Amino acid sequence: MFLEQIKRFNNPFWMYLLGSLIVILFSILGQIPLSIVIIQNKTNLVEQLNPIELIRSIDKNLQLFLLLLPFVIGFFGLWLVVSKLHDRTLVSIATARNQLDWNRILFSFFVWGGFTVSVVLADVYLFPEEYQWNFNLKSFLLLAVIGILFIPIQTSVEEFIFRGYLFQGFATITHNRWMPLLLTSIIFGSLHFYNPEVEKLGVNILWYYIGTGLFLGIITLMDEGIELALGFHAANNLFAALLVTSNWTAFQTDSLWIDISEPKLSTEMILSGLILYPFFLILLAKKYKWKNWFDTITKAI
Repeated sequence: MFLEQIKRFNNPFWMYLLGSLIVILFSILGQIPLSIVIIQNKTNLVEQLNPIELIRSIDKNLQLFLLLLPFVIGFFGLWLVVSKLHDRTLVSIATARNQLDWNRILFSFFVWGGFTVSVVLADVYLFPEEYQWNFNLKSFLLLAVIGILFIPIQTSVEEFIFRGYLFQGFATITHNRWMPLLLTSIIFGSLHFYNPEVEKLGVNILWYYIGTGLFLGIITLMDEGIELALGFHAANNLFAALLVTSNWTAFQTDSLWIDISEPKLSTEMILSGLILYPFFLILLAKKYKWKNWFDTITKAI
């Protein structure tokens, strides 16, 4: 079983705390190139800009690459922590299976990617006045290369840490499944507090992020591994980056469309929370024959 692996390795909670600090340190090191570019840009700008505006003054594709780079370095830090500090493999914090199930990852990726594309295209069709066509072949191709190479790394790092490493870490002290689910979801949502979306939409948007964390945690517990969460998260971020951006979101990309409407909870977010997440859960439950939901999520370890 996925969380029950903590009994096999018997790593104390302090190891997970130390490991988390090391991963954070590696991520901070990964921010150095972005800081250098910001400092160089600042010297070339006459007006005083805040940090967010300074980041947005960078070419969008370069900006995206530099924002994703800390996750690449952070992934290396996570590998070092798991392999050297815990004397384990990354697979052991990710799944109860002997190896990652790529069929699960790809199924989740393409199904949720299809949902995402469908919702965005429907919204563009129904509300064309809220979108501006933004296609530039050269910029979009570069975006696609950066996105396809690095966004799955970013989302995988988050899943390995939150639904894998921290899930098992909290389980060492709670000795149950529901408390790590709740704790990791709250932390996952809270870390989005400084996203530009929160400033524009208000703190209530954090419930969407916490809810997404709960959703990803539930499918991890029910499926005994993070594979479905890996595919979902990669599709969610990648297709969003390729299809539509706005001047107030965390990722500024050379996407196909720019959302020029007044900041509001997007159709995709509302539909996801109320309709698509439950539908996707039902679809996964049917495909992978999940049963005994309450016991699986709440039982003691």
